[in-house]
Amino acid sequence: MHQLSLINYPEVLAVARLEVDQPWPEWAMQSPFVSISRTSDELSIVCERQFVPATVQAERNWRGLRVAGSLDFSQVGILASLAAPLAQAQISIFVLSTYDTDYLLLREHEFGEAVAVLTAAGHTIS
Repeated sequence: MHQLSLINYPEVLAVARLEVDQPWPEWAMQSPFVSISRTSDELSIVCERQFVPATVQAERNWRGLRVAGSLDFSQVGILASLAAPLAQAQISIFVLSTYDTDYLLLREHEFGEAVAVLTAAGHTIS
């Protein structure tokens, strides 16, 4: 298993669900952190909580950890090394991947426990 360096994203995030035929909303584009995914069933947006209008369906209390550095596409087991100890501790995760790295989203009320579990598993968090 990998021992990873993780960086705490300072702002609270939200995961919003919109109808599949809606355009990308302007409010999401205001967030410094935004990830947008559209499938045949939905439009999902992850961004800083303060930018999501109260009328939008969303899970609003997520904290993020970013895997430090750039990950090569050939690396195997990165997410497993994070997900396995958290699964054993019964901590739910939401994962985002970008070209360079992975983000692990954790519910705000479980964040402290998740950090302790990841640290005990050999990961470092700054």
